[in-house]
Amino acid sequence: MKMLIAALAGGALLLSGTPALASGPTLGPYGVGKLKLGMTAKRAKATGTVVLKWRDKHSSCSGWDLKAHPTGKNSVGLYISKKRGVAVIFAGKGMRTPEGIGIGATMRQIRRAYPKVRTPRGLNPYVRVPGNPKAYYTFFVGKKKLEQLSIAVLWQDCVS
Repeated sequence: MKMLIAALAGGALLLSGTPALASGPTLGPYGVGKLKLGMTAKRAKATGTVVLKWRDKHSSCSGWDLKAHPTGKNSVGLYISKKRGVAVIFAGKGMRTPEGIGIGATMRQIRRAYPKVRTPRGLNPYVRVPGNPKAYYTFFVGKKKLEQLSIAVLWQDCVS
């Protein structure tokens, strides 16, 4: 009985006995909420979850924000490619991958969640998205912690 009271007082527990992750939007394996990787701009807009920030007739991509996670003046929350559809989505505040990785995670936590993560010299660590072989996560790690996270389609043509 004491164990049950302690479990209830400490928050929700999964059946496995591990603490439940904070409930927030999940980034992956196919997008976030109604917004899916590969959707055309028209379909993405029809979800009601995005707003256009900029479009340049000389660019193959346009910049958008998630309505629930607006970004600052000189940034975007996602890119939509004319060829590939929703190509890159950046994590908003409180977003986590299904494996529990979000802003503030350490490289150790990332490696534990994604044993196949690769860190090419001079580039950001990345890994194929579990459950979606057509996508990958990129981890933008600062001095010691994850500062930004994105999910993108393979062969996306919006960011390098």
